[in-house]
Amino acid sequence: MIQTDKLLDAKGLACPMPIVRTKKAMNEMAPGEVIEVQATDKGSLADMKAWAKSSGNQYLGSSEDGDVLKHYLRKADQAEEKEEVQFPHTVTNAELQQQLDRDDVIVLDVREPAEYAFGHIEGAVSIPLGELENRSAELDAEKEVIVICRTGNRSDFAAKQLADKGFTRVKNAVEGMTQWDGATEQNNA
Repeated sequence: MIQTDKLLDAKGLACPMPIVRTKKAMNEMAPGEVIEVQATDKGSLADMKAWAKSSGNQYLGSSEDGDVLKHYLRKADQAEEKEEVQFPHTVTNAELQQQLDRDDVIVLDVREPAEYAFGHIEGAVSIPLGELENRSAELDAEKEVIVICRTGNRSDFAAKQLADKGFTRVKNAVEGMTQWDGATEQNNA
């Protein structure tokens, strides 16, 4: 069992709130202290890992207890901390909608499979953030990749990850699917 210094209840919250609450809680912690974050959002697994990597904090691991994901993070000391930077290349949903007919554009939806199934942009490729590291080769690096998620937070992490892998034409759809008013399709199971 991991010894923790703080417990954060983020159950019932959807992206980006588990990260927002974790950032706030960790700001009040001393370097080296460990927080346990309890969340029910399945996407929080990839979100916490990506946020820890981008902020310099250490993601220690996670466990599942029924529907609850328990994430363990260690607060970085000053030498380890990184200034969080938003991915600089972005598009609005209106701009994305204007790009949908282009042959050289891939819309990459990095939400969890259940989120994608209940409504996504027609033709969008589904690769959840937690799988992107291992599946990025499925994307054509020559094409422009516009990454979308629920709110623009998870897609920000994904855009950075793709850029780090050598994708040069990546943009983050900052408004996300919560503000998408274009056509969508569903995967009926």
